[in-house]
Amino acid sequence: MLSSVAAAVIPCLGRLTVTSDDGGAPAPGSIIVANHTSLADPGVVLAALLRLDVEPVVLATAGLWRIPVLGRLLERGGHVPVHRATDRAADALGTAAAAIGAGRHVLIYGEGRLPLRTDAAEAPPEGFRSGIARLAHASGAPVVPLGQAGARRVTSGSGAKQIAGFLTAPARRPRLHVHLGSPVHLPPGVEAATAAAREAVTTAWRTAARHLGEPAAALAAR
Repeated sequence: MLSSVAAAVIPCLGRLTVTSDDGGAPAPGSIIVANHTSLADPGVVLAALLRLDVEPVVLATAGLWRIPVLGRLLERGGHVPVHRATDRAADALGTAAAAIGAGRHVLIYGEGRLPLRTDAAEAPPEGFRSGIARLAHASGAPVVPLGQAGARRVTSGSGAKQIAGFLTAPARRPRLHVHLGSPVHLPPGVEAATAAAREAVTTAWRTAARHLGEPAAALAAR
């Protein structure tokens, strides 16, 4: 349901294109790891994945379940709330591992938060949290890196700029691009696995940013 809503809304906000190293959908039971840059990018990612017939289970901050309409969509879709900084935080990984075992795709954001920058430009992913490594080790699932670029052109910055971005996006229709890299199996050790996941997502992001002609893609390659 949430993916269908995203697929209906995102074309009104921007021009989405999708590429994949493997030319198709990730295998069932994969962990899809994306970079997080904007309030708009979850919709961009879900709309892109639906083009590949993938409707993932999403791990997201539990506060989203308190938002009217969105909370109901998340609940109905079987998505997984993450209760950060509580003794319930680890429960999310167990629920996600069960979804993977049932053959579902699981979508998780490596950074776990939005960047603090107020500009609309692209930048490489920030530091990753360890949940990806722990989930991959517990489930044995491959990690599929996903890089998205352009969502900050829909909305970013201060609260006023966020609202203005959403209101003007249908007229501006900025270009958006999502790129899926080839699956990787993370190495042993949480620290090494977390670094490997971030490197893979950064590579996928760089490809997405290059499609949009973003200068940061060239700078990140140096």
